[in-house]
Amino acid sequence: MTTTLTTSRQGLGALVGVHVALLLGGAVALSLDPPAQGWGVLVCVVTYVVALIAVCRATGQDDLLALASFLAVVSVFQVLPDWVLADLVGTLRFPDTGGPRVDDVIPLAMAAMWVAPLFAAVALSGGRPGRAALLAGLVFLGTEILAPTLGLWEPVGDTHRLAGVAVYVVPAEAALGWATATAFAHVRHSSWPARVGAALAVSTFYLGALVLAHFLIDVAGWRLTS
Repeated sequence: MTTTLTTSRQGLGALVGVHVALLLGGAVALSLDPPAQGWGVLVCVVTYVVALIAVCRATGQDDLLALASFLAVVSVFQVLPDWVLADLVGTLRFPDTGGPRVDDVIPLAMAAMWVAPLFAAVALSGGRPGRAALLAGLVFLGTEILAPTLGLWEPVGDTHRLAGVAVYVVPAEAALGWATATAFAHVRHSSWPARVGAALAVSTFYLGALVLAHFLIDVAGWRLTS
């Protein structure tokens, strides 16, 4: 079951404007000194999510409105995999640049930060899971390269790295793109409780993919090559 996502020319222009504003706002927020930087990033990503949903609604993009709303829920649940990596597995660290944090481990801004890359991957793929996986892998690879430089997050611990990126996260993030597009296609017209459950299932699947990839690449892989 797949959901083909389309947009009008008017809607496309408005969506491009929202994402340009996100880039500009993000640049301003990241240029600030802590603790203003953390607060700026939080305001920027929350404003982006609100603006994205509002623009999709105003331009009559029903499919993209449903996608943006679904991704907003997914993004909230994505705090859980990050929390496990940072507080249990020990392969991820979020520098304290200000603003509220979850258990003093993860910036609250992360609860909204997953919407933009997942929206890009799923929307540009037309809702096709295979293409969404490929695009998600590419989009997230770029974010993983930039994140340490921008002070958003960084890999730590004993993990294989390439160009500063923890290798195990890339296949897991590609799997996240596939899972997101697949789940959205199945619950697009379902009730909100079903969509919330599907969003939680996506994050749970992603956590499993992360742990499996970490084991195969950094644990079992290291043993086989040592």
